[in-house]
Order: sequence, then C-alpha cells, then structure tokens
Amino acid sequence: MIDLERTLEAADLVAYAGATWDWHRLHYDPAYLAERGLDRPVVDGQLLGALMAEHAQDWAGPDARLTRLRYRLVSMVFAGDTVRVTGAIAEVDGGRTTIEQQVLVGDRVAATGTAEVTSR
Repeated sequence: MIDLERTLEAADLVAYAGATWDWHRLHYDPAYLAERGLDRPVVDGQLLGALMAEHAQDWAGPDARLTRLRYRLVSMVFAGDTVRVTGAIAEVDGGRTTIEQQVLVGDRVAATGTAEVTSR
C-alpha cells in the first residue's frame, strides 16, 4: 500500500476552513494562537480524516467505494508539518476490505483509524 504524503501549509488550512465553514481561530489567527502559547495554526482534525479517506480511496481505485471511516486524533498537527498516511490491509471479507491506518508527522502518530472500502 503506497503512503500518501502532504505538507499542510497555512493556506491549505484556510482553504479547508472555507470548504467546511469551520472558521475556528485556532486554524488561522496568530493573535489567538499566541494567547494560547502556540506559534503555528493547528490543523483541523477533520482534514486528517479527509486525507485518510483519500488514501483508502486511492488504494481501492475508482471502482470501489469508501463505506466507513473511523479515526481518533492522537496528537496535534501544525501548519507547515508534513503528514504521511500509512495503511495495511487488516481484513478482506467478500467485497469488503478493512484498512488500518495511521497519520504520522515524522515518527509521531497524529491519528489512527480504520477505513472500509467495498468493490462495486
């Protein structure tokens, strides 16, 4: 299974906020971040889920459908970080494949999850 790797810049966070209407200041406002002792915007956890969905769908191909995605955020990801989504097939049951995934920043786990894809 090929890893998906992305560097998430501040512009990516703002674009994602616009697409999802999630304008929490934690994702873009330097003054708000400084008040909380943070030097960079925090990546929205849903963006990590979107990358996990993309990773599973890329592996499964255009004739498959992502039918379930569950994930848990483990640690924070910041603007400028490069994330890598990895995965391994955990189970194949008929036309359904379960993929265990991790989102990593370097060696640090940022999220873990399970994706299920079905062939059409």
